[in-house]
Amino acid sequence: MLIRYKKAFEKIAMGLLSFMPNEKDIKKLKETIHSYENEDNWVLYLWKKNDEYVGIVGLITDSNNIATIQHVSVVPSYRGEGVAKEMLQEVAELGQYESVRATEETRKFVQKCINCIDEEADDH
Repeated sequence: MLIRYKKAFEKIAMGLLSFMPNEKDIKKLKETIHSYENEDNWVLYLWKKNDEYVGIVGLITDSNNIATIQHVSVVPSYRGEGVAKEMLQEVAELGQYESVRATEETRKFVQKCINCIDEEADDH
């Protein structure tokens, strides 16, 4: 279940973001969280599964309502279970964004998830 970030989730969000390669430093993590809290075009969602927060996806939206995924992370013990795929699929299905893209850093991972979604659609 996708849940919009709020200040009460700060420590959880920082923990989930810390799994991103460029978010290891505590100072950098605090700056990132600050941006999600204060920038209108920065949107952060947490993924809740079985009463646990196990994933996070962070977007930046532009004036054309195009969302760029700049952060996507899953708790290591939940990797390989399709959590990221579910998160990205739900973000796309929110209907809030004209389209959803990836950054250079997230592109490879996002494309892998999107390919899984496309393949499942072909199966039905």
